[in-house]
Amino acid sequence: MYSFKPENQAELQFETGENVFHPTATSLYLIRAFSKAIKKPGKVLDLGCGCGVVGIVAGKLGLASVPVCASDLSADAVECALANARKHEIEVDVRVGSLFDPWKGYAFDYIVDDVSGVAEEIAAVSEWFRGVPCHSGADGTALVGKVIRESSKYLTSGGKLFFPIISLSNGNKILDIANECFTRVMRIAHEEWPLPSPMIPHTSLLRDLHREGKIRIVEKFGMIILSTDIYVACNGEE
Repeated sequence: MYSFKPENQAELQFETGENVFHPTATSLYLIRAFSKAIKKPGKVLDLGCGCGVVGIVAGKLGLASVPVCASDLSADAVECALANARKHEIEVDVRVGSLFDPWKGYAFDYIVDDVSGVAEEIAAVSEWFRGVPCHSGADGTALVGKVIRESSKYLTSGGKLFFPIISLSNGNKILDIANECFTRVMRIAHEEWPLPSPMIPHTSLLRDLHREGKIRIVEKFGMIILSTDIYVACNGEE
């Protein structure tokens, strides 16, 4: 079970599953940043939806026109998202498939990308991806980079892509890709957080990947500090 409380709203609860990616703080940061950044409701795609929390919350807040669209590589995740949508009485179109494969010919006002952006070696030893495949590349940029490169084909004129950059990836490389593909790339949220206790035994791995330039960590006050930044990318003016 995952609980989320939107600002000035009642708490929402979401069912999860063993083979379904459990929402993380990144999902929370995405929802908060997205809800503050958009000025009017539009057609939303929750990409890498997991249990459906991002798209369903967007629907509950009146930020998304219906049906809210969502997709995930995992059939179990899609079933879970459908169940949560029924529970919260949100009309959805949820599909199984890799990245944009289920959405050929569609265009969205807002794409919210919550696919993996963590270096594969870290994903392999973390609890975040237990029972869930992660093919994000040695520096965590493979999937996010592909989403950014392909997203303009699935955005309406003036449409926006929202995506996170976690310091457990090569953030500079992701930003370079975004700036190549979009005329405007803006950071709209920044959050810092300490290395979770289950990851402390893997500190040497993180230091090695940091030295290799694959991730970025900051060590201060005897702790490893990580960060999540939320960006919005679009073409043209606001």
